Amino acid sequence: QVQLVESGGGLVQAGGSLRLACAVSGSIFSINDMNWYRQAPGKQRELVATLTSGGTTHYADSVKGRFTISRDSAKNTVYLQMNNLKLEDTAVYYCNADITTVARSRAIFQGQGTQVTVSS
Repeated sequence: QVQLVESGGGLVQAGGSLRLACAVSGSIFSINDMNWYRQAPGKQRELVATLTSGGTTHYADSVKGRFTISRDSAKNTVYLQMNNLKLEDTAVYYCNADITTVARSRAIFQGQGTQVTVSS
C-alpha cells in the first residue's frame, strides 16, 4: 500500500505565505514525477507544479515566480512553498506521485487534499 498525506494548508491573508507538504509512505521502490494540483469550487482541476525525477520543475503560468516545488528524498516528502498568495489561489491542493512499488507495479497515487484559503 502507498499513502500520500498532505499538510500545511490553512487560512492566510493575501500576500502571505504557506508551505504545503506531502509525505509519501508505504511499499515504495521509487518515486518518479511528483505533482501538485489544485481545484477551486466550480472550477476544473489545475496542475500547479511538477517536479520530475530528474529534478526538472514546471509551473503553471498563474504561479510562476511565486510557488516553488521541492523534494526531500530522504523523507519521501514533496513541498510546495507558496509566497505572495492571492485570492485566486484559494483551492483544495492535492499532491500526486508516479510511484513504482516494491512489487514493481507502477501507478499514480494521490493524497486527500488540503484546503488553502486566502483572505483579503
